[in-house]
Amino acid sequence: MTEITFLHTSDWQLGMTRWFLDDDAQARFDAARLAAIKKLGQTALEHGCAFIVVAGDVFDANSLERRTLARALDTLSELPVPVYLLPGNHDPLTADSVFYSTTDIAGVTVLSDSKPVSVAPGVEIVGAPLLSKRATTDLVSAAIEPLAPYDGVRILVGHGQVASRGDIKPDLIDLARVETALNDGTLTYVALGDTHSTESLGTTGRVWFSGSPEVTDFHDHATAGGGESNSGNALVVTATENSVDVSEIPIGTWTFDALDWELLSSDDVDAFLGTLKDYPNKPCTAIKYGLRGTLDVPTMQRLEQGLDDLEPVFASLKPRERLMDLVLAPQPEDLAELSIAGYARAALDELIDSSDPAADSAVRLMFRLAKGA
Repeated sequence: MTEITFLHTSDWQLGMTRWFLDDDAQARFDAARLAAIKKLGQTALEHGCAFIVVAGDVFDANSLERRTLARALDTLSELPVPVYLLPGNHDPLTADSVFYSTTDIAGVTVLSDSKPVSVAPGVEIVGAPLLSKRATTDLVSAAIEPLAPYDGVRILVGHGQVASRGDIKPDLIDLARVETALNDGTLTYVALGDTHSTESLGTTGRVWFSGSPEVTDFHDHATAGGGESNSGNALVVTATENSVDVSEIPIGTWTFDALDWELLSSDDVDAFLGTLKDYPNKPCTAIKYGLRGTLDVPTMQRLEQGLDDLEPVFASLKPRERLMDLVLAPQPEDLAELSIAGYARAALDELIDSSDPAADSAVRLMFRLAKGA
């Protein structure tokens, strides 16, 4: 019986930048993505993996800054087991492909076509590489077409979405075709990339998105499974001719969260600020937040001060402007405390009664000026 253990990963997107990170945070993010690759190598050793397959989008683009590419190639060269790289839609195998820079790195193989590659006795890898930015056909099905049932372990490595995920497009992967090949012995396991969250597909337990080993986009906590809900992992896969066992291994260190809160009281503000303060690794955490509700002046000012104090601690802490619907409702005692009169008081009263969204900001400014804050 043939048995092999390997590491399935994808969507490293080395060279990726995030618009919401400043230069300092972006530098930490870049370093974390390289560190994640090193951890993949360590994980491979710890779990006895014979090799690593990277199911597309190794790089964020075919054109990278010289320093970014040099560091990426150096990190690849230090991996302790062989690695098989599949070109994806971000880094297709075109004339200017970044993969041509990997040809002299020992232990690195680019899956440049769909010919089976023997990687161990009784073990083959078949790639379905993208040769252009956008595929015009189902590359995974095309890679399966010439294959016959195999008396061993055969791993297909692909990149893209499956036909059950929305509108029918010519490049979508036919999951039913894939499962037929798994059931008749043509394939043993299908390692996919493109979706950045770890996910098992279909009914066989043998088709997986590994997800990105480091987070790339926000997890929307207001929606079940919203956004990038399960990234930062890799998969350790042990396969025989008749069985596959998949283990999800945490790799990443960053967190991107999208929060939605209703604030109606001082206790609500305390809970929201407390949630932010409880994040354990704030320099590697990006938060975007949407806030709804109505607050009196002191509570609104405390919220603003709390956010102002926390903002420099996080990698990013920003409002989701389209989801901000927080209304200032001054109480009579708030107005009584202000020592303003005449035209200023008339202007304040007019702003309080206004339905203009900008009026709340103007009211808060007047309160701060009046109190010398």
